[in-house]
Amino acid sequence: MATDQELSNFLRGVEKRAFKRTAFTVRDDDAALDIVQDAMMRLAEKYADRPAEELPLVFQRILSNATMDWFRRQKVRNALMSNMSDFESAGEDGDFDLLESMESADGALGAESAAETVSRGQILLSIEQEIGELPARQREAFLLRYWEEFDVAETAQAMGCSEGSVKTHCSRAVHALAKALKAKGISL
Repeated sequence: MATDQELSNFLRGVEKRAFKRTAFTVRDDDAALDIVQDAMMRLAEKYADRPAEELPLVFQRILSNATMDWFRRQKVRNALMSNMSDFESAGEDGDFDLLESMESADGALGAESAAETVSRGQILLSIEQEIGELPARQREAFLLRYWEEFDVAETAQAMGCSEGSVKTHCSRAVHALAKALKAKGISL
């Protein structure tokens, strides 16, 4: 059983990545924040008795289910009130971005020039945009494997599919990202 401190530390450590992943999926920062908060509450209320090592997979499953529930609710709302969809906001708020606070190669923050910072910011924005353009399952597999650093088996369990499907989705995502970024003149 996870202690309150372990649960708190886990939630603190996963919140920004979970938000970013959900924001990529639903393309609405406010909805993403709500989804992540609901998932965290469900984990704390219903699964706090699980061992600490099970929390990452349980949380990813809860987050995936909460995201799917959001899409279902959106579909129903849009069917009932199709004219209201014109008022939904699609803009970015400029919320904190974990990628923007990356350390330089020598481990020091702010050790790069202004030009390097601007260039890195533009590259990261291009990468984020291209990730957002991936098909949903490819994006989910890519983010779980390379953002959340899950192994293939954990990703398959979180996505509810086979390990082969995870490998296929990841491979397609990586190739699509590489092709799109190369077309923009970005080589990593």
